[in-house]
Amino acid sequence: MLNLQTIFLGFVGPWQIALIVAVVLLLFGGRKIPELMKGLGSGIREFKDAVKEDDNDNKKINDKKEE
Repeated sequence: MLNLQTIFLGFVGPWQIALIVAVVLLLFGGRKIPELMKGLGSGIREFKDAVKEDDNDNKKINDKKEE
């Protein structure tokens, strides 16, 4: 039984990654990539913060139910 990681790694090798990077550079240019990465990083940070808030809310609800 194959898992998703084995399937993904089977199809994407170093040459395919280099090709993807080259295409991204051609499409967006060297100046836009740092802006894109900054936006991606802030999006991931916001997602992590939202997950932490949700976990804290769930803990508070569970604590109230136990009382």
